[in-house]
Amino acid sequence: MTTQPSDAHRSITISRTAPGKFRATNARGGTMDFGSGGDDQFTPVELMLTAIAGCTGIDVDIFTTRRSEPTGFEVTAEGDKLRDEQGNHMGPIDVTFRVTFPEGEEGDAARKVLPEAIRKSHERLCTVSRTVMLPTEVTSHEAD
Repeated sequence: MTTQPSDAHRSITISRTAPGKFRATNARGGTMDFGSGGDDQFTPVELMLTAIAGCTGIDVDIFTTRRSEPTGFEVTAEGDKLRDEQGNHMGPIDVTFRVTFPEGEEGDAARKVLPEAIRKSHERLCTVSRTVMLPTEVTSHEAD
């Protein structure tokens, strides 16, 4: 049996701030505004893509910066929103890394571990993409 660390639970609360606009608040008091897509605020789907790219980007950053500080670091997550017999959902999501390191021994070491860092994040470390890829039950209900 696997034991969970005491900080395993995650929670956010969403509040409506205006028509089509919402604010997410995390347990630490941080906030993020988002909306339904009528303006430049992120939509929930864009936040999901951000979470996937951000989670795997953090993993890769940890592995590579032990060797060298990058000179460029960009991660793109993209895919098509589909509407079909399964309802609304995203089709395949592609995550692309564009990471550069300075010339020299340290940069070479970081470049060498980059593909493995991306693979490890994808296959087992990134909680967000792993949750999307695995069958994960999501329930919705009215509060008591």
